[in-house]
Amino acid sequence: MFTFRKNYFLLSILLFIIEVLIGLYVRDNFIRPYGGDFLVVILIYLFVKTFWKQSNLVIAIAVLLFSFCVEFAQYFKVVELLGLKGNKLAEIVIGTSYHWHDLLAYLLGILTIYFLDKKWGSSSV
Repeated sequence: MFTFRKNYFLLSILLFIIEVLIGLYVRDNFIRPYGGDFLVVILIYLFVKTFWKQSNLVIAIAVLLFSFCVEFAQYFKVVELLGLKGNKLAEIVIGTSYHWHDLLAYLLGILTIYFLDKKWGSSSV
């Protein structure tokens, strides 16, 4: 069930660096809000694929559900409910604002990586 896939790990690191750079330096109305959400689910998918030997579909669905749960937690202001308002790390990791279009970005990101991985990556365990 557990494994280590170097290529997925390296792609995860690359995407993590891109996400950090977007977070630090991009201040626009498209790349940061939509591109970052699109890429974050791809990052999570690749990271999970690094260690978890499971079908692409199972991982894609699990990552999408996780992402939706985080977004809905933002809707219910979980950072405030947990008493973490003002904690920058919690606010960055969990997020503080719900937007329905984030759900769409997550869906498009998962569909993209699922089909790319199906075509060029490992199609199953």
